[in-house]
Amino acid sequence: MTNSAILLIQCPDRKGLDATIADFIYRHGGNILHFEQHQAGEERFYLARIEWELDGFQLDLKDFPAKFASIAEKFSMNWRVVLSSHRPRVAVFVSKHDHCLVDLLYRQRNGELACDIAMIVSNHPDTKPDADFYGIPYFVIPVTRESKPDAERQELELLQKNKIDLIVLARYMQVLSTDFIGRYPQQIINIHHSFLPAFVGAKPHLQAYARGVKLIGATAHYVTEVLDDGPIIEQGVARISHRDTLDDLREKGRDLERVVLSRAVRWHIENRILLYDKKTVIFE
Repeated sequence: MTNSAILLIQCPDRKGLDATIADFIYRHGGNILHFEQHQAGEERFYLARIEWELDGFQLDLKDFPAKFASIAEKFSMNWRVVLSSHRPRVAVFVSKHDHCLVDLLYRQRNGELACDIAMIVSNHPDTKPDADFYGIPYFVIPVTRESKPDAERQELELLQKNKIDLIVLARYMQVLSTDFIGRYPQQIINIHHSFLPAFVGAKPHLQAYARGVKLIGATAHYVTEVLDDGPIIEQGVARISHRDTLDDLREKGRDLERVVLSRAVRWHIENRILLYDKKTVIFE
């Protein structure tokens, strides 16, 4: 893994931004590996991701905020700096369908996802063998209408105890409360088994089959208080025909869900996503 740091910036666009940022890194001995920027919206709001080598960089990162403060203030920046070597601690929530969970576990084990899957939470015991195979703690917390507040309290305690940075809903068929979501803003990624904004809510494959669509999809998005309405990170589609049954749609959908969710998780943990309005800007 490259010994590098990543600077993420959001601010109003102004002349000289790129040059000022690049000069700051250069003056402290940094070698820029990637400099990606985008102007969003009619007002050309500036978003950027800059990655540079730390070998030879003469500024200790703990001193970076103080040294960079004058530039950040001058340009009214919302910014943060992270180490590319940082491995976020991830919790995966799942119900009975295990295809997304198994895919994430495999990709993490083979190094595609530079994170630590610290725990798996489910409202059913069905996927525990998958967790046992990879040696990951598995917590069964049943959820009913009456027990939901207590279940979420248990889940939040586990998340805090395990110092979780990111929650992945890998076909977790429960709607999280506003309070729960508010504690982890832009830190919860969900996979929805349709091409949002079409066919929100439950049973999207049935809705798509009944409508006779020719394309089905899957959508990975950040979770917000409005169901299936958070900023979209990644989507995928597959063509279907009149010959496809409802089961065929579900099978093709599962393949899409695995790929779409893994991409979204990877981009998040690699600090490639910035939010603007209700949209994502992804530096690939």
